[in-house]
Amino acid sequence: MNKRSIQAEMSSFVGKLLRDNFGKGPSSVYVSIKEPFITMHLREFLSPMERVLMAQNKDVKVEEIRDLLMNELLPEIKATLSATHNIKVSELYYDWSLHNRSGMIIGVMESTDQKADMLEDYPNKVSIHREIEQVSKQAERLPDAVNSCYLNDRTLIVKREGILVRIEKELIRGGFIEPLKLTKRHLEKSLLETGDFNDMLNAEIMDIFVDWDFIEDISYIVFILKPTQNQGSNDSDD
Repeated sequence: MNKRSIQAEMSSFVGKLLRDNFGKGPSSVYVSIKEPFITMHLREFLSPMERVLMAQNKDVKVEEIRDLLMNELLPEIKATLSATHNIKVSELYYDWSLHNRSGMIIGVMESTDQKADMLEDYPNKVSIHREIEQVSKQAERLPDAVNSCYLNDRTLIVKREGILVRIEKELIRGGFIEPLKLTKRHLEKSLLETGDFNDMLNAEIMDIFVDWDFIEDISYIVFILKPTQNQGSNDSDD
């Protein structure tokens, strides 16, 4: 099965899975595949109940409910990728942009050389990494490592390693993972949104998503872009 067919089938599957479990699915699921990553960008994803909660300024409650449901759904997505498309995913990450009614699911494939895939160059890569480091320093500390790559002209993935400080590690050991995740999600995205990334990426940033593997001390950031001109990034999806 070619990449385009896999993308179409996963788009349909994820849309139906979310609709069956949330009561309303996204209007579209844009799937991108470029080893070692598969991303699923959800658009117009907000149920009537969630809309009511947000009108009452209960965004955190919406995120808490979604996190509970996603803990149940991620193994099913991983199993379907493996059984139906022979795509072995070691980790799945996700995040929401509630006010944009969008979301992102990120899969990291097994047995692929991430460092090799992320060595490719693109304009202002060093400057972008430096800005990411400064944002991380404000939120927690300088990362041990930062790397990034384009999946297509609209999707830039950034991987950070070694960003947690001691108090965060103690909270994780104490079982306070959900409050920590919710707090970091809002803090880091607010800092990323005020950075100079639009100019450096030569694009309008439409969405920013962030998630963490607290055990491995790894974080992924995804920028969804609206290119203003050719950025010299990787080829778009087929």
